Amino acid sequence: MLRDPSVCSDLTENPLENLPNTSFQGFTRLQSISLPLALECPGGSVAWDRVTTQGDSRTCQGQRNPCNSSGELAWLCPENSLCSPDGPGLVQCLCSGSYRGYKCLREGTFPLLLFYGILGAVTTTLSLLAWGTQRRKVKAS
Repeated sequence: MLRDPSVCSDLTENPLENLPNTSFQGFTRLQSISLPLALECPGGSVAWDRVTTQGDSRTCQGQRNPCNSSGELAWLCPENSLCSPDGPGLVQCLCSGSYRGYKCLREGTFPLLLFYGILGAVTTTLSLLAWGTQRRKVKAS
């Protein structure tokens, strides 16, 4: 999911009660966000370099890269894939090289000719079958 991420956001005046973890998915360039004091930083305080509170607002600054964690356990992606940040505290595992599919277990390109060949054959067969069965009703009336 591609979004036009912002670098700085101020949400202090919004009457937000909760903020789902995926609200900032794709915001990889977000470096500062101000929230009402009742809300936690997106991804938790471990996703930010500095979390400060002032008055009735909380400011989260310096989004950390969850794929490059030296203090905690690193995010584990399957073999043949690479970890990529996807917002505060969020990651995505992207298949590397010529690997694709579920958990990047398949190597090579997607078999387009085989896929579209089977799809075309099934569609043509079902269309002819439907046309043939409905044609009888037209001749009868």
